[in-house]
Amino acid sequence: MTHHPPIARLRALRSVELLTPAFAEATDFYEDAWGLEVVESEHSASWLRGTGEEHHALQLTRSDRTGLGRLVFAVATPAEIDEAARRLEARGIVPVAGPGPLDQVGGGYGLRFHDHEGRLVELSAETWAVEPRGREAAVPVGVTHTVLNTPDIDAAVAFYRDVLGLRVSDWSEHQMAFLRCNADHHCIAFNQAEWVSLNHVAYEMSSVDHFMRGLGRLRHHGIVPQWGPGRHGPGNNTFSYFTDPTGLVCEYTSEVAQIVEDRWIAKVWRRVPELSDLWGTAGPPSKEIRCHMAGRPEGEQK
Repeated sequence: MTHHPPIARLRALRSVELLTPAFAEATDFYEDAWGLEVVESEHSASWLRGTGEEHHALQLTRSDRTGLGRLVFAVATPAEIDEAARRLEARGIVPVAGPGPLDQVGGGYGLRFHDHEGRLVELSAETWAVEPRGREAAVPVGVTHTVLNTPDIDAAVAFYRDVLGLRVSDWSEHQMAFLRCNADHHCIAFNQAEWVSLNHVAYEMSSVDHFMRGLGRLRHHGIVPQWGPGRHGPGNNTFSYFTDPTGLVCEYTSEVAQIVEDRWIAKVWRRVPELSDLWGTAGPPSKEIRCHMAGRPEGEQK
């Protein structure tokens, strides 16, 4: 068997595209309540940023189906994008776009391809810079992780590890796997499920104080957590889960564990209440949030 190296060194999860039939309501929610800022909007798409350096953290696209549009990862240079295209083709994976300049809001040089389960993945370099925003307000810095449902967790972990070069940080029994691309404990996690779908998208808050003040602002908007606040065992991050107007799950999180690459040993966590919430404040997830996290089967996304 030929050994293929990972296609690129991914720097971060840059942004996520969500497909929504409730486009106007979703844009209003993420801007007014969630605390992102609209950078640009058109009839059928809007781009929203956090306080971080990314041009946008979230793209909302009007669609008749609900779910994940694509995952966007940062790569350092255009040369690495070109090399990624060659390495993909060596594996028999043909990019659906690029490598080349991306004709899209936020620019960049990149490529797109489908993973083994039909999700659209984009790698990009040299996206547009944006003015710094202050970090004082209790609003998200940007997207920090996405949890994906998969009917075959071992195959999903293998693809994202071998092809995309992610590293397994921890397992939660054989139910969830947490993968990282930088010092953050996870940027992608897989959840063993009945079908391919989006479980949730998490947004980073600068501190536990920002996290709690953010929950206060949402409460002021009449929006209360469907699970949380609490603190997870794997990743040690705080969590509070909500449902957006589309029915997709969004999370505020902070203080995710930082990994020292050569010293970290992945472990398998037991799935017990005291480890899913170290604080003991959240209680069990409601039936409603479990249903939203399961999502709808996305079928073939091509």
